[in-house]
Amino acid sequence: MLRSHLRCFRFGRGGVTQSQEGPSWRTRRNTATRLMSARRINITVQHLNMSSQYSSDAEVFLTRTGCAGVITLNRPKSLNALNLNMLWQEDMDTFLVIIKGSGNKAFCAGGDIVAIRNAGKGGDRLAQEFFKEEYLLNNAVGNCKKPYVAFIDGITMGGGVGLSVHGHFRVASEKTLFAMPETAIGLFPDVGGGYFLPRLPGKIGLFLALTGFRLKGRDVQYAGIATHFVESEKIPSLEKDLIAMKRPSKEDIADLLNCYQNKDTPGEAKPFILAEHLDKINSLFTANSVEDIFGKLKKDGSPFAQQQLEVLSKMSPTSLKMTFRQLKLGSTLTLQDVLIMEYRLSQACMRGHDFYEGVRAVLIDKDQNPKWKPRRLEDVTNEYLDSCFASLGSNDLKI
Repeated sequence: MLRSHLRCFRFGRGGVTQSQEGPSWRTRRNTATRLMSARRINITVQHLNMSSQYSSDAEVFLTRTGCAGVITLNRPKSLNALNLNMLWQEDMDTFLVIIKGSGNKAFCAGGDIVAIRNAGKGGDRLAQEFFKEEYLLNNAVGNCKKPYVAFIDGITMGGGVGLSVHGHFRVASEKTLFAMPETAIGLFPDVGGGYFLPRLPGKIGLFLALTGFRLKGRDVQYAGIATHFVESEKIPSLEKDLIAMKRPSKEDIADLLNCYQNKDTPGEAKPFILAEHLDKINSLFTANSVEDIFGKLKKDGSPFAQQQLEVLSKMSPTSLKMTFRQLKLGSTLTLQDVLIMEYRLSQACMRGHDFYEGVRAVLIDKDQNPKWKPRRLEDVTNEYLDSCFASLGSNDLKI
């Protein structure tokens, strides 16, 4: 019984609704604390049926209903942005894990970037611990042995991508809005972006990573990010059918998801928004460097190429070159190795300039006019990039 409560992957202290079972609960918690790092486990949560015991201000609800352990992200006012009070747990007594967001706008819109910026500027360890815990969680999702179903029914960006895309099943709806807009704030598409983006068809992943292009609804599935598309109004029924299954296998779950997907009217589906541009994307973004991509876009001169050139010209030059190398290297690495690499990059961004300036311009002052340093691609040297990707020694992420 104890082992079923030991696989906790936490984002911090408090904020999670938990059962109160007297001494037995405390004993399990104390034993877990002795056996595993206090940094990663200081809360043991037992899955319960959803009931009035849950506090409305808890940031994560963990429930066991039928065969499923259900994780509900509950920060709708912040578009379910991740922070250090979130927790994810795998319970060995469940046969299926479901993760979803509360509210009707977002699955998870990403991390509390402003808080991370402020912590980084002040030298607070949050800037180290947030990325470390988040990436460990991404790895846990990617290595979950139980079927893992994410209902990405709403805005899914940044950290929300990491909580969904590495799982077995990602169910999009017409409300889904996917993007990895990090190059616009002096960051890079992390949470394992270096792993899944280069594995999308053609050069779509690199295109999404560099431009921050937004995908909506069925386009999220067309791009290879979602595995299924189900209309939003049918997702509650789908969830009920999932949790009613008895000891389901991945194949059983796939069959049910396919059944729901096939209920949608095919005639209502629009073509993939990037369909007419795929040849250009594959051609223009097949390059040896970011400078090479800019050169190809300028030479092409088409309205699509000009539009992408305009978008890329607004991004952090450092982020663009960091992201290009990240995806190139990540295409041949395991998820674990990618996350180790990305932790190094996260700390390089915390040491640098553009992340703080990008967040200021986009999220704080909102003047949309960041002053990047350096301002030109050619001034972002390979030597500087080498330092960003270099090992942190004993401070490297340990998985």
